[in-house]
Amino acid sequence: MAESYRILMVAPTSFFLDYGCHVRILEESRALQRMGHEVTVLTYYLGRDLPDLEIVRTRPTPWHAEYEVGSSLHKIAFDIFLLWTGLRLVLRRPFDLIHGHLHEGALIGHVLSRLAGLPLVADLQGSMTSEMVDHRFLNPDGPWYRWVRLLERRINHLPDALVTSTQMTAILLEQDFGCASGRVYPVPDSVSLDFFRPDVLDPSTAAEHRAALGIPVGRPIVAYLGLLADYQGTSHLLRAAQLLQQRGVDAHFLIMGFPNVDRYRQMAIELGISDRITFTGKVPYEQAPASLALSDVAVAPKLSATEGAGKILNYMAMELPTVAFDTPVNREYLGSLGLYASPSGDAGALADTIGALLTTRDRGRHIGRKLRQRAGLHYSWDRAGRHLLRIYRTVTGGP
Repeated sequence: MAESYRILMVAPTSFFLDYGCHVRILEESRALQRMGHEVTVLTYYLGRDLPDLEIVRTRPTPWHAEYEVGSSLHKIAFDIFLLWTGLRLVLRRPFDLIHGHLHEGALIGHVLSRLAGLPLVADLQGSMTSEMVDHRFLNPDGPWYRWVRLLERRINHLPDALVTSTQMTAILLEQDFGCASGRVYPVPDSVSLDFFRPDVLDPSTAAEHRAALGIPVGRPIVAYLGLLADYQGTSHLLRAAQLLQQRGVDAHFLIMGFPNVDRYRQMAIELGISDRITFTGKVPYEQAPASLALSDVAVAPKLSATEGAGKILNYMAMELPTVAFDTPVNREYLGSLGLYASPSGDAGALADTIGALLTTRDRGRHIGRKLRQRAGLHYSWDRAGRHLLRIYRTVTGGP
């Protein structure tokens, strides 16, 4: 076996953007680089370059130069461009294996791996079909659902190894899609405790940040950091804020992320809570710890039964007591330390849980310290990198 691996990561997205799967791709790459391996990321033409990572981009499409994240018919064209760029890349340069992210990356990676005679590892963060339903791109009762599900099943059986971001996805692959357990490896999303730490801001700097955001002095802050979309629970969060206002609970909601900022800002106006909500728009990953350090409580209102929620680990590392709906994925991260609302997705249940936590601030701080300890014990990127290396050795036949 070579002393180090040359890894081609296929990322069918506009890497790097400051959310979700992009963070996983970045931190996995950095962990592998720290162990002496070479990583090249193949991605769409949009996205932010990073100085410490080689990124190969497709050519721009001649139409729809700007597009939103999520499911879209335009992505078919972007994936064709990605496949073409990948074909040219593997024919020019030697790699030891291909690591495809998401189901599209697994399918494109399969073509590249067969052409180049390389093993393929697929990195899945949920069910493709379920995600398309969550995004309202696919009707579960429509004629296309069965065919998309069959395509997902086929893709799941192509790679030499399947890496999942949650135990729930691993169970789904084995039980619903018939994947052999020996090919499925849970490698959970993780967090860097050196980067996400609660003491990143001193008190005077924190006060300046609060004032710049227009948050009244002394008002407790409930934070959300991630994509803004209905499938992420953004509408539930705003309605919960309205209920808390009607109940006389003093709280300010710091909602950080994109897209659809104007849409949800208008919704906050219509609900009569605009003075209790601050929308920051996109927060660069490098600034995420400082933004979260202002907060007293964090919330993760996504209801998906299969997708991971890496933001929860950032909350945990920042010692933020975290309110989330009671789903298997959220329990996987938070364990008994989570503050859970009913999984029915009711905004009232979310408001109840947030309100109860705000009235017991000392309890919240105690839970936050325990959550950081849990993150350090179970969710380290270096540990994830070592696990990936063992998987690579398995599929390449190394020692």
